[in-house]
Amino acid sequence: MAKGQHLSNHQRKIVNRYYDNIDSITLNTLSEIVSDLYVAESEKKVDTLWKRAEKALAKADPEGKRAPAILESRDIASLAGFVSKLSAKK
Repeated sequence: MAKGQHLSNHQRKIVNRYYDNIDSITLNTLSEIVSDLYVAESEKKVDTLWKRAEKALAKADPEGKRAPAILESRDIASLAGFVSKLSAKK
Protein backbone atom coordinates (compact mmCIF):
# COMPACT_ATOMS: atom_id res chain seq x y z
CA MET A 1 0.00 0.00 0.00
CA ALA A 2 1.02 3.58 -0.44
CA LYS A 3 2.68 5.26 2.48
CA GLY A 4 0.16 6.60 4.94
CA GLN A 5 -2.75 4.67 3.41
CA HIS A 6 -4.26 2.42 6.03
CA LEU A 7 -7.54 0.58 5.79
CA SER A 8 -9.67 -0.33 8.72
CA ASN A 9 -10.61 -3.97 9.16
CA HIS A 10 -14.07 -3.23 7.77
CA GLN A 11 -12.66 -1.53 4.67
CA ARG A 12 -10.13 -4.32 4.14
CA LYS A 13 -12.94 -6.90 4.21
CA ILE A 14 -14.87 -4.92 1.59
CA VAL A 15 -11.83 -4.76 -0.68
CA ASN A 16 -11.14 -8.48 -0.22
CA ARG A 17 -14.75 -9.40 -1.06
CA TYR A 18 -14.53 -7.28 -4.21
CA TYR A 19 -11.47 -9.16 -5.42
CA ASP A 20 -12.94 -12.51 -4.39
CA ASN A 21 -15.95 -11.81 -6.61
CA ILE A 22 -14.25 -10.01 -9.52
CA ASP A 23 -15.18 -12.80 -11.96
CA SER A 24 -18.88 -12.49 -11.17
CA ILE A 25 -18.70 -8.71 -11.30
CA THR A 26 -17.00 -8.81 -14.72
CA LEU A 27 -19.52 -11.33 -16.04
CA ASN A 28 -22.39 -9.15 -14.84
CA THR A 29 -20.80 -6.08 -16.45
CA LEU A 30 -20.41 -7.88 -19.78
CA SER A 31 -24.02 -9.07 -19.64
CA GLU A 32 -25.21 -5.50 -19.08
CA ILE A 33 -23.06 -4.25 -21.96
CA VAL A 34 -24.56 -6.86 -24.31
CA SER A 35 -28.07 -5.81 -23.31
CA ASP A 36 -27.25 -2.13 -23.76
CA LEU A 37 -25.67 -2.76 -27.17
CA TYR A 38 -28.83 -4.41 -28.45
CA VAL A 39 -30.93 -1.36 -27.58
CA ALA A 40 -28.38 1.41 -28.27
CA GLU A 41 -29.58 3.86 -30.88
CA SER A 42 -26.72 6.30 -31.43
CA GLU A 43 -23.27 5.50 -32.78
CA LYS A 44 -21.69 7.47 -29.96
CA LYS A 45 -23.38 5.24 -27.37
CA VAL A 46 -22.35 2.11 -29.29
CA ASP A 47 -18.72 3.27 -29.39
CA THR A 48 -18.77 3.98 -25.65
CA LEU A 49 -20.22 0.54 -24.93
CA TRP A 50 -17.60 -1.22 -27.05
CA LYS A 51 -14.85 0.64 -25.16
CA ARG A 52 -16.36 -0.60 -21.90
CA ALA A 53 -16.56 -4.09 -23.39
CA GLU A 54 -12.88 -3.93 -24.29
CA LYS A 55 -11.95 -3.18 -20.67
CA ALA A 56 -14.23 -5.89 -19.31
CA LEU A 57 -12.98 -8.45 -21.83
CA ALA A 58 -9.42 -7.75 -20.74
CA LYS A 59 -10.42 -8.93 -17.27
CA ALA A 60 -12.56 -11.85 -18.45
CA ASP A 61 -10.15 -13.15 -21.10
CA PRO A 62 -6.66 -12.40 -19.77
CA GLU A 63 -4.97 -14.69 -22.34
CA GLY A 64 -6.58 -12.63 -25.09
CA LYS A 65 -7.69 -15.57 -27.19
CA ARG A 66 -11.22 -14.53 -28.17
CA ALA A 67 -11.37 -10.88 -27.14
CA PRO A 68 -9.45 -9.39 -30.12
CA ALA A 69 -11.67 -11.16 -32.66
CA ILE A 70 -14.84 -10.03 -30.90
CA LEU A 71 -13.64 -6.44 -30.64
CA GLU A 72 -12.44 -6.33 -34.22
CA SER A 73 -15.72 -7.61 -35.64
CA ARG A 74 -17.90 -5.67 -33.16
CA ASP A 75 -20.40 -8.51 -33.43
CA ILE A 76 -22.90 -8.39 -30.59
CA ALA A 77 -23.91 -12.01 -31.12
CA SER A 78 -20.34 -13.26 -30.70
CA LEU A 79 -19.95 -11.14 -27.56
CA ALA A 80 -23.20 -12.58 -26.22
CA GLY A 81 -21.98 -16.10 -27.03
CA PHE A 82 -18.74 -15.48 -25.19
CA VAL A 83 -20.63 -14.19 -22.16
CA SER A 84 -22.89 -17.24 -22.17
CA LYS A 85 -19.84 -19.55 -22.29
CA LEU A 86 -18.34 -17.69 -19.35
CA SER A 87 -21.56 -17.99 -17.37
CA ALA A 88 -21.73 -21.73 -18.15
CA LYS A 89 -18.30 -22.16 -16.58
CA LYS A 90 -19.50 -20.53 -13.34
